[in-house]
Amino acid sequence: MRALHVDEDAATPRHELGLLLTGGGARGAYQVGVLRWIAREYPDLDVPILTGVSAGAVNTAKLAARTGSFGQAVEELSGLWGSLTVEKIFRVDAATMFSTAGRWGLRLMSGGAVPAPDVRGFLDTQPLRELLEETLAPVDGKITGIDYNIERRALRAVSLIATSYTTGQTVSFLRGKDITPWTRPQRRTVVTDLTIEHVMASASLPIFFPAIRVGDQWFGDGGIRLAAPLSPALHLGAGRILAISTRYDRSQADADTPSIAGYPPPAQVLGLLLNAVFLDLVDQDALRLERLNQLLLQLPPERRMGLRTIDLLVMRPSRDLGKLAADFEPQLPRSFRFMTRGLGTKEMRSADLLSMLMFQPDYISTLIETGERDAAARRDEIAALIEEKATRALA
Repeated sequence: MRALHVDEDAATPRHELGLLLTGGGARGAYQVGVLRWIAREYPDLDVPILTGVSAGAVNTAKLAARTGSFGQAVEELSGLWGSLTVEKIFRVDAATMFSTAGRWGLRLMSGGAVPAPDVRGFLDTQPLRELLEETLAPVDGKITGIDYNIERRALRAVSLIATSYTTGQTVSFLRGKDITPWTRPQRRTVVTDLTIEHVMASASLPIFFPAIRVGDQWFGDGGIRLAAPLSPALHLGAGRILAISTRYDRSQADADTPSIAGYPPPAQVLGLLLNAVFLDLVDQDALRLERLNQLLLQLPPERRMGLRTIDLLVMRPSRDLGKLAADFEPQLPRSFRFMTRGLGTKEMRSADLLSMLMFQPDYISTLIETGERDAAARRDEIAALIEEKATRALA
């Protein structure tokens, strides 16, 4: 797929490779599978521009802070995901789960009384914070590995995207060499040292994970209002973009098949909302850019106003990860399974909500294997992008 960059900086190298990793909670394991296959084929691959949203921000931070080659970084990332359990992401002991549920109930029934119980998410993500601190080795919170790679020119720029609950804006937190911030309606950029707080903020699933304070604002998942997920990589100068989505592209027959019989339970509604927020936007953005590119093709070179084309490849799962999650639901910790079933996950054929919270080793390993198979099936397209074999009629 060819896409158009409408804000070209002529001083920027034209064919640098950018990697966009989107959101989806536990579905981020699929991205690791795609990257594993690529790393085996191209262990010394140069990816100077990295952009991450939500779960993709965790993967992006790990790649950006690497100490070795691309292949070594992906192997470490694969080991990290392979060791995950639900307990390493959020607390699932019965006391914590029922205490949180009780506070939410009291909050709803308080009628705004003071003092109402303080609630900051259904789940306590302190285990995730501890995991990130262990794997990213921050110094005073700062992920120093990112600056190290920028200084040695192994990395040009990295962007972690979060949503400000305080202002409603989408914020791209940037770190890089010779980068220029940009502003768009309801979108802005901040050049700053990247920390564990930025990763936690970007990965904070709304309602389920608590908001994270960065500076004087509270932030949540970067996908909430991200209307143009390709934009940061383009602004940072990418001439080629590999976007790895965790959204399964359903056929019309799949789309027309009911996911639930009867009145939809909360899990069905929440799953649709989270899909709309996190999983659909890359496809929409890519389609817009492709159409702009087709318009550009109709213009003679002298009327293109300095615009250039971008080679874009979007990878997505070849199977429904929601339906797959339902197969592994019985292995979830009992107290957490009790809560999700209360939301109606057992009543659904495709458990989209559950798939984002399913940090089960067997589910994760299946997603990684799926990503590897999908990448192998599209090896020619990946090679064309990485080896710059794509046709560049306008380059």
